[in-house]
Amino acid sequence: ILAQDILAQADLVVRYLESFQVHSGKMQNDEGKYVDLYLPRKCSATNRLIPAKEHAAVQLNVGQVDENGVYTGDFYTFALAGFIRNRGESDACLNRLLYEKSLLTFSK
Repeated sequence: ILAQDILAQADLVVRYLESFQVHSGKMQNDEGKYVDLYLPRKCSATNRLIPAKEHAAVQLNVGQVDENGVYTGDFYTFALAGFIRNRGESDACLNRLLYEKSLLTFSK
């Protein structure tokens, strides 16, 4: 279900980007107005928007490896807001996110 959500969001972003034309480094919409393209990030743990000026936020790419430990070129991206990091909960949130993606197990 999560992969379908990610693909649906990626499709929306692609459609949004295709509605613009690039001329001399500036984005121009269908009406001919010049606009700036800014897509805000969302915290993977809380779904809060991460503002552009938040310098405490981090984004992690966790790479996929095959059974031999060789990087396959695929990765998962996680963004953690400074709010979570300031509370000292980033490690617990990242563990939960990795567990939900079946990248981490808590077996003994």
